[in-house]
Amino acid sequence: MSSVKENINNILNYLTKLQTKKSKEVRIIAVSKKQPVEKISEAIESGLVNFGESYVQEAVKKIIHFSHVKQICWHFLGPIQSNKTKLIAEHFDWVQSVDRIKILEKLNHHRPNHLAPLNVLIQININDEASKSGIHKEELSKLIENVQKYRNLKLRGIMAIPRRENNPREQAYTFESLFNLFETHRKNNPDFNILSMGMSNDWEKAIHFGSNMVRIGTSIFGERDS
Repeated sequence: MSSVKENINNILNYLTKLQTKKSKEVRIIAVSKKQPVEKISEAIESGLVNFGESYVQEAVKKIIHFSHVKQICWHFLGPIQSNKTKLIAEHFDWVQSVDRIKILEKLNHHRPNHLAPLNVLIQININDEASKSGIHKEELSKLIENVQKYRNLKLRGIMAIPRRENNPREQAYTFESLFNLFETHRKNNPDFNILSMGMSNDWEKAIHFGSNMVRIGTSIFGERDS
């Protein structure tokens, strides 16, 4: 069984070769939900600075635990409940799962003035799955207009969790659809430069189709404890 350090080195080596060929920077978000602080410490020592959490109370404890490590950026990845927006706005640097105007309003309201604007990604439900959060791609323009009203938020791009596909052609079609959506809106929004697409099972393919931010959990930390 590989260690966290070995797993990270393998991923970083792959990205180094890729960037040499394509001159493309890809950010790794280490999905650390349900992982102990010891494994997060090992990931930090191995050079990672972006960590993703989905459970607010668990995340806040970790953020406080690592508050002395100034370079860390914390990303909220899960569905957002209205009653959790205050804690998210106060403790996180990024929110990748915005899909409602109401949530935008609350995040903006609760973001402390002494902090930089909260980086926001809009979640797209690209396969229209009832079990997943996110907006239909046709709704993106309207939500973008609303984000720009709030001075405590900064729109950075889109995030998606595509359906797992055994058919490479179907997978490619989904990734290409997300990339085209991203490129369409990138032209008119200067800070709109992040396409968060790809997880442990498909991150290499996602990068091939234009993702510049991947969310990797199991391939870094191993299986989560039950």
